[in-house]
Amino acid sequence: MLTAIVVGATGILGREIVKQLSQSPDKWKTIYALSRSQKDEHPSQVVHKHIDLLSSADQMAKDLEGIDAEYIFFAAYLQKDTEQENWQVNGDMLHNFLHAIPHTKTRRILLVTGCKQYGVHLGEAKNPMLETDPWLRSHQFPPNFYYRQQDILKSFCSEHNSQHSNKITWTVTYPNDVIGFAQGNFMNLATALGLYAAVSKELGQDLAFPGSATFYTRFDSFTSSKLHARFCEWAVTEPKAADQAFNVVNGDVQSWMDMWPRLARRFGMRVKQDQFVGETGLEARTELGPTPPLGVLAEEAGLVGRVKGSVLEQRISLVKWSQKKDVHEAWDRLAEREGLQKDAFGKATWAFLDFVLGRNYDLVVSMSKAREAGWTGYQDTWKAISDVFGELEAAKVLPKIH
Repeated sequence: MLTAIVVGATGILGREIVKQLSQSPDKWKTIYALSRSQKDEHPSQVVHKHIDLLSSADQMAKDLEGIDAEYIFFAAYLQKDTEQENWQVNGDMLHNFLHAIPHTKTRRILLVTGCKQYGVHLGEAKNPMLETDPWLRSHQFPPNFYYRQQDILKSFCSEHNSQHSNKITWTVTYPNDVIGFAQGNFMNLATALGLYAAVSKELGQDLAFPGSATFYTRFDSFTSSKLHARFCEWAVTEPKAADQAFNVVNGDVQSWMDMWPRLARRFGMRVKQDQFVGETGLEARTELGPTPPLGVLAEEAGLVGRVKGSVLEQRISLVKWSQKKDVHEAWDRLAEREGLQKDAFGKATWAFLDFVLGRNYDLVVSMSKAREAGWTGYQDTWKAISDVFGELEAAKVLPKIH
């Protein structure tokens, strides 16, 4: 019988890890779910404990007195306004937590990060993205807190192993464009996407793709939060996953050209036939910088003179769209009529969806390393999105249209 600690247990990825482990009570004896508050009901083997990751290691140690486990899943994340703040805060949270737990039982620590590892937020990266791709540590790129967290984790394990007989190994995951749901957490792809579709229908409109016309026919790799949880459970006890970092995506490669018509059908709509013709009055364009991540490999790949800065481009900026009077009135009508969570629209992360749909470059993430280690999991991306819509309907965030 195994024990686990899940840090960030109410987030989209942490919540699913708790749910995944709790499905096997004959395997996982005790699961400590650590977060600031408890938002879900859990089976009896799940023990919720309050933790403030912004506190000191000494304070955390007092809050977590008596808690120790063989496997630790660190899925906590705090979004700040600048990359320097992200570097500082998220690194400090991990560092202090690692020094707050006694680690008398710990065998492996799994850290959840993401494909910002490759600089996908800064522009075009090499495709496919491989775990061996170089880190972007030069001065031309902003600090990447995933690098600091991984350095902290590796150093901690090395120092511990040099001083103690019980050896601790580590594993890191790199999910991308996560598809999932967590109660009260609106920073996810599916919530804003579903709200945009539902309100567009309420307005009597066809479904127009709001992002980049270029990206509409390009490729992206997504991660189902449920698939990621299954991977995490597999990885912490898999010898071949020790001291390794892995991409974790669904296993297919998708385009909005394929999924947008499915989204329209899911909401009883049709795609606006001339969605890329003319002006909308809600356009937006953002330059991501002169040197995208691909630039560090330009010489090696023979692309000198061919690598250009990437762009975010929206035909309909959802930040602007979400502030329109007629849009708010349509949401109010819909929420009142269907008994929906009225604050869901205001809390949706429209800027995040603008970014996800507005990129003008491919994101192809390789799963070869995980496959070679023995991982066989797969999830159809559209089904994952549709299933989350079902969860959002049950939670009264979206109307029951399907």
